[in-house]
Amino acid sequence: MRKSQRTPAGDALTNLLLDLFRLNSLLLTAGDRLVAPLGLTSARWQILGAIVQAERPQPVAWLARDLGGNRQNVQRIVNDLHAEGLVAFEANPHHRRAQLVVLTDKGRRAFDAAMALQIPWVNSLSERLAVKDLQTIHRVVAALRTKLESEAEAQT
Repeated sequence: MRKSQRTPAGDALTNLLLDLFRLNSLLLTAGDRLVAPLGLTSARWQILGAIVQAERPQPVAWLARDLGGNRQNVQRIVNDLHAEGLVAFEANPHHRRAQLVVLTDKGRRAFDAAMALQIPWVNSLSERLAVKDLQTIHRVVAALRTKLESEAEAQT
């Protein structure tokens, strides 16, 4: 039986994906270290950010969708954030059981403090990287994400 061969683009994408997996792991570790003094983790910080980025309060399922994450994992972290007083739940006028997640004042302060730490870190990390290169990488990653999301929707 003959092995199928990757195209040159398939090889290049495979190499990129392997590096992205490694990069993701390193970013999560660095993020954990950066926000640990605030009592946060990368995952908690990410969810606080999704709440801040949302145009209006959302239920956990929508936050998970926006993050590309698993609803159960996001629910667990939201419950932890709630127990620490960083988020609160509000009634959802459109769905009795799917409460809306909102940031508390304490949660806003924690997120703002995390972002204050992120600014010098990301500025240092981006030194000697060309803005044009970063924008190209962003376009490629966004195109891959869009393609994968479309394929996932087609399968459901």
